Amino acid sequence: MNLARPLQALPHDQLGRPLRDLRLSVIDACNFRCGYCMPADRIPDDHGLDSAGRLSFDQIEALVRGFAAVGVHKLRLTGGEPLLRKRLPELVARLARIPGIDDLALTTNGSLLAAQARALREAGLHRITVSLDAIDPAVFRAMSGGRGEIAAVLDGIAAAEAAGFTALKINCVVQRGANEDQVLPLLEHFRGSGHVVRFIEYMDVGTCNGWSSEEVVSSAQLRDRIAARWPLRALQSRYRGEVAERYAFEDGAGELGFVSSVSAPFCGDCHRARVSADGRIYTCLFAGDGHDLKPALEQGEAALAAHVAALWSRREDRYSEIRGNPLAPRKHIEMYLIGG
Repeated sequence: MNLARPLQALPHDQLGRPLRDLRLSVIDACNFRCGYCMPADRIPDDHGLDSAGRLSFDQIEALVRGFAAVGVHKLRLTGGEPLLRKRLPELVARLARIPGIDDLALTTNGSLLAAQARALREAGLHRITVSLDAIDPAVFRAMSGGRGEIAAVLDGIAAAEAAGFTALKINCVVQRGANEDQVLPLLEHFRGSGHVVRFIEYMDVGTCNGWSSEEVVSSAQLRDRIAARWPLRALQSRYRGEVAERYAFEDGAGELGFVSSVSAPFCGDCHRARVSADGRIYTCLFAGDGHDLKPALEQGEAALAAHVAALWSRREDRYSEIRGNPLAPRKHIEMYLIGG
């Protein structure tokens, strides 16, 4: 059944938040071992390479059609590293044709992007976000767990530009004592390029990264540091629920952003659901448990849409707002399983 038209009553959760944005992991394998996500001493090299439990392309397409029927219009493909999923442009082409999906994006570490950027563009991908935690080769390699080379990522960004992608988002997770010295060099590199560097506070996603609040560099601290070098002016959000606070360089050299989940939570406007590569839905980045969507998916798109609507209507998640509460859940799904 093709649900070209949404259900009449779109679901809202217990806090009145609609479902608008789906983050879909297509694979939970990664070729990096970033310490804040998938540390090498905790996650084996072959993790996620067994394809047996992953949703097929047919299942993914049906799943996205079901989500579109309950109001999702933004779809972001994540991982692990999504470019490790074989024939990914083929999947993108299928998803780009789904009625209601008007924003189709991809988050990648960029190391494999050079070979696939043009095919992804031709398949109908709209936007790309590159995770890039350092511009210095040695620091970058350390941040990637000794697996990444900055030159390959920069080649991927150049290939994306050549393929017609503009205004890439460059996401940098800032961790005190690890890469905070890379903030100004990253901006120096991308100022004037048209791309938007966004600095993300180090979060307690998952349980294997040994998170400590002492390692968080707040957005306010970073903003002050950057403004001392290049004066900034605040920009208005483009839509309600936008994750990043937007700023522009006063000299006209472009835009940057700050994602402040720790110091300035934005749970009140969160309209995002996440689905893992094996078909489980998580209604919060910090959720401890998910719900298996495969049984509903086997019954068709209409059954899946109804099931998702029921799950979303019971949602109460607001972890970042209650992080300091002793009753806040301490078991979190690992970031590499749901793409951050």
